[in-house]
Amino acid sequence: MKIDPNSTADFSAQIAKSIRDAIISGGLIVDERLPSEAELAEHFDVSRPTIREALKRLAAQSLIRTQRGAFGGAFVRRLSYADARKQLVTTATLLLTMNEISFDTACEARFAMERACAPLAAAKRTEIHLDAMARELDAQQNADLTDEAFCASDVAFHRALVEGAGNPVLSYQLAGAIEAMQPLMNMITFTERSRARIVELHTAILAAMRDGDSAALEVELRHLETYTLTLAHSVFAARRSLREARAAANDTNTPRDLFPSIARQDGGST
Repeated sequence: MKIDPNSTADFSAQIAKSIRDAIISGGLIVDERLPSEAELAEHFDVSRPTIREALKRLAAQSLIRTQRGAFGGAFVRRLSYADARKQLVTTATLLLTMNEISFDTACEARFAMERACAPLAAAKRTEIHLDAMARELDAQQNADLTDEAFCASDVAFHRALVEGAGNPVLSYQLAGAIEAMQPLMNMITFTERSRARIVELHTAILAAMRDGDSAALEVELRHLETYTLTLAHSVFAARRSLREARAAANDTNTPRDLFPSIARQDGGST
């Protein structure tokens, strides 16, 4: 493992990549202790602060863990699906909020990926997944539930559906859709949606899951997608009317969207 003095990347980034590559290739195995800071500094011919920065980068990626004491140091960490999922959700949220992704595009992607789980979820779901969905469905029928709690329950309901597929790799891949994309979509639509209609759709989805009917499950997910798009388009139309009215009145204090990228649906900021 060496660094390239002609590279545009700083030394700590190159060192972190070298160690990361060694972990991925199996050159460094889980729970193996890395060389000390002094040994790494000598090996890469850099200062110890540079090594510390490289180790911080690796820790931020959940690739290493540190341990104090006589037998301490930096060790290769076993990366769990839960850890990886958190990183994916964070990255997906940033991508959606910082780039020009229309609501329709996000909606299409989210439901296409969720429908891909339908055959597996219908075949492999257990009582644990069905009970989790049923609990969220009961919670959603509580009139005193706040909008924030309702949206959180909505995400948990669909997370249980995805988990029902019994495939941790697929579940990881869908984390960005369910735990990043869906909350942002809810922020656009929650003011217009009918909780009763959501409960109705979720009831049908749960029934299809319970019956092991993948075709019906896909149909109900399509119904939810159609309803979600209808809500969003209604919100966008209302915002356009508000902008036009304020523009006509020369009102420069129109509020800006918190998540403009996913809300860009009509060719301009909504």
